[in-house]
Amino acid sequence: MPDTPVSEMSFEQAMKELEQVVGRLERGDVALDESITLYERGAELKKRCEAKLKEAEEKVAAITLDSEGQPTGTRPVSDD
Repeated sequence: MPDTPVSEMSFEQAMKELEQVVGRLERGDVALDESITLYERGAELKKRCEAKLKEAEEKVAAITLDSEGQPTGTRPVSDD
Protein backbone atom coordinates (compact mmCIF):
# COMPACT_ATOMS: atom_id res chain seq x y z
CA MET A 1 0.00 0.00 0.00
CA PRO A 2 1.24 3.50 -0.76
CA ASP A 3 2.48 5.60 2.13
CA THR A 4 0.79 8.79 0.93
CA PRO A 5 -0.84 10.56 3.88
CA VAL A 6 -4.60 10.24 3.55
CA SER A 7 -5.00 13.97 4.25
CA GLU A 8 -3.10 14.76 1.02
CA MET A 9 -5.08 12.43 -1.26
CA SER A 10 -7.59 13.45 -3.87
CA PHE A 11 -10.99 11.75 -3.83
CA GLU A 12 -9.92 9.51 -6.71
CA GLN A 13 -6.69 8.45 -5.02
CA ALA A 14 -8.45 7.68 -1.73
CA MET A 15 -11.23 5.77 -3.45
CA LYS A 16 -8.80 3.66 -5.49
CA GLU A 17 -6.77 2.73 -2.43
CA LEU A 18 -9.94 2.05 -0.42
CA GLU A 19 -11.05 -0.41 -3.10
CA GLN A 20 -7.66 -2.15 -2.86
CA VAL A 21 -7.90 -2.34 0.94
CA VAL A 22 -11.40 -3.80 0.80
CA GLY A 23 -10.31 -6.33 -1.80
CA ARG A 24 -7.42 -7.53 0.34
CA LEU A 25 -9.60 -7.78 3.43
CA GLU A 26 -12.30 -9.70 1.54
CA ARG A 27 -9.78 -12.23 0.23
CA GLY A 28 -8.72 -12.91 3.81
CA ASP A 29 -5.17 -13.80 2.84
CA VAL A 30 -3.48 -11.37 5.24
CA ALA A 31 -2.31 -11.93 8.80
CA LEU A 32 -4.39 -10.60 11.67
CA ASP A 33 -2.01 -7.73 12.47
CA GLU A 34 -1.97 -6.65 8.83
CA SER A 35 -5.76 -6.93 8.67
CA ILE A 36 -6.06 -4.52 11.58
CA THR A 37 -3.65 -2.08 9.92
CA LEU A 38 -5.57 -2.35 6.64
CA TYR A 39 -8.89 -1.81 8.41
CA GLU A 40 -7.55 1.33 10.12
CA ARG A 41 -6.21 2.67 6.82
CA GLY A 42 -9.55 1.87 5.17
CA ALA A 43 -11.43 3.81 7.84
CA GLU A 44 -9.21 6.85 7.24
CA LEU A 45 -9.69 6.55 3.48
CA LYS A 46 -13.47 6.30 3.87
CA LYS A 47 -13.50 9.42 6.02
CA ARG A 48 -11.40 11.29 3.42
CA CYS A 49 -13.75 10.25 0.60
CA GLU A 50 -16.77 11.42 2.58
CA ALA A 51 -15.12 14.78 3.31
CA LYS A 52 -14.17 15.33 -0.34
CA LEU A 53 -17.71 14.44 -1.46
CA LYS A 54 -19.17 16.90 1.02
CA GLU A 55 -16.84 19.64 -0.28
CA ALA A 56 -17.98 18.93 -3.84
CA GLU A 57 -21.66 18.93 -2.84
CA GLU A 58 -21.22 22.29 -1.13
CA LYS A 59 -19.55 23.77 -4.22
CA VAL A 60 -22.36 22.50 -6.45
CA ALA A 61 -25.01 23.81 -4.04
CA ALA A 62 -23.35 27.22 -4.06
CA ILE A 63 -23.70 27.70 -7.83
CA THR A 64 -26.51 30.11 -8.67
CA LEU A 65 -28.36 30.13 -11.98
CA ASP A 66 -29.96 33.02 -13.84
CA SER A 67 -33.50 32.91 -15.27
CA GLU A 68 -32.22 31.07 -18.35
CA GLY A 69 -30.48 28.40 -16.27
CA GLN A 70 -26.98 29.74 -16.86
CA PRO A 71 -24.47 29.84 -13.99
CA THR A 72 -24.04 33.39 -12.69
CA GLY A 73 -21.55 32.73 -9.92
CA THR A 74 -21.68 31.34 -6.49
CA ARG A 75 -23.37 32.19 -3.27
CA PRO A 76 -22.16 31.44 0.24
CA VAL A 77 -23.32 28.12 1.61
CA SER A 78 -25.11 28.52 4.93
CA ASP A 79 -24.88 26.04 7.77
CA ASP A 80 -28.65 25.78 8.23
